[in-house]
Amino acid sequence: MTTQTLPGSAIGTSPRLAIRIQNSILAAPEKRFLTWMAERMPSWINSDHLTTLGFVAQLLTGFSYAMARWNRFWLVAAVGFLALNWFGDSMDGTLARVRHQQRPRYGFYVDHMLDSIGAVALMAGLGFSGFMSVWIAIGLLIGFLLLSIQSYLATYVLGEFRMSFWSFGPTELRLLLIVGNLSVFRWLRVLGGYRLFDIGGAIGIAGMCAMLLWFTARNIARLYKEERVL
Repeated sequence: MTTQTLPGSAIGTSPRLAIRIQNSILAAPEKRFLTWMAERMPSWINSDHLTTLGFVAQLLTGFSYAMARWNRFWLVAAVGFLALNWFGDSMDGTLARVRHQQRPRYGFYVDHMLDSIGAVALMAGLGFSGFMSVWIAIGLLIGFLLLSIQSYLATYVLGEFRMSFWSFGPTELRLLLIVGNLSVFRWLRVLGGYRLFDIGGAIGIAGMCAMLLWFTARNIARLYKEERVL
């Protein structure tokens, strides 16, 4: 766990120190690798460039999924755009910290607003692709947005910004999507005719529902104890 300044007041004039909780499977080696790259990044590249790259790459991932409806090889393009999205989305904050150029309120707002818009584009592309049911894609989007809301509220009221849930974070989810993209070339339908992406999506929805219930209940219990009315 590390700490960074994150917004802690409704009017944005009194930032508070919040703990960034990142306990995903790949967190430790990923952090070392990102720091290594950030230390060698050309000086003309800044965090805004990387944020823009990550956002555009996520939009293009959704576009690639949509185009895969007519040509399955667009799934390979989606793999490349997911890699670019990881690079931009993961490196922007790392570069700012390495260079001591953090902009806590600006970075927090821009990064997570763009993540939400990008998630809509990604799931819309999956729903249109024909490889995943529209309702499964909608369920995944709702689950993602609800977990995001839970995380942002916890940042505000508890001073804890959780970036991973039960050892899964954005990097692990991107890798699962990449594996799914490549697997579809071999196994489009499995288990008696179900679409591979539908099965993976249904498991993802169930997992996100469990995470949402667990962390919401835990945070409510913690806040109730801390603000007990006598």
